[in-house]
Amino acid sequence: MTFEHCNFLGDLELEKKETPGCRLYHLPDGQWVPSITSVTSFYNRDIFIKWRKRVGIEEANKITKKATARGTDFHEAAQAYLENKELNWDDYRPATKFMFHHAAPYLDKINNIHAIERTLYSEYLGLAGRVDCIAEYEGELAVIDFKTSEKIKPEKWLENYFVQETFYAAAYYELTGIPVKKLITLMVTPGGEVKVFDKRNKGDYIKLLVRYIKEFVSNNTGTDDAKE
Repeated sequence: MTFEHCNFLGDLELEKKETPGCRLYHLPDGQWVPSITSVTSFYNRDIFIKWRKRVGIEEANKITKKATARGTDFHEAAQAYLENKELNWDDYRPATKFMFHHAAPYLDKINNIHAIERTLYSEYLGLAGRVDCIAEYEGELAVIDFKTSEKIKPEKWLENYFVQETFYAAAYYELTGIPVKKLITLMVTPGGEVKVFDKRNKGDYIKLLVRYIKEFVSNNTGTDDAKE
């Protein structure tokens, strides 16, 4: 299958830097703004802290490192496939090839790709971030997020994913004037199970996004970087 691409973002890219607990992006208007992942992680910090205490710091670090490597590998394979590149499986972990094989029929529902691994920002919301993919999914324009997980997570645990995807939809509209119809989270496990979460109630998640931003700002207004 050959995927069609279109580019409404031009050569947009932003300078970024890491600070303790927060990644910052430098917008064209000169301000430094936090990444959407920094904001969602801050909002859900208590859940993460409790989990690390429950499983133990050393074990938590091992799990996180493994999950990060698995996710990065799958993302790179999915990106190469959607960019119509030939995949050399010697460059990937065996588990990635297995997961990709099961996810491929769902990736094939993607076409007319507007963005893949592109930086987006919103001056209005004061945020930026890097989206996995914006493309048509089953014929409707969507923000598409690729997730790997040991097992399929219940939808009620995925609020932060949907909030993050809603930001990308809002930022893309602000930058291009093109509305995104839906949010797609494509989750795949090492065992080959695949689940697609299809959300269309972006208005509900915009309200949550504003709540996330307010809490982040109220707890980080003293940072010098945020004022640059």
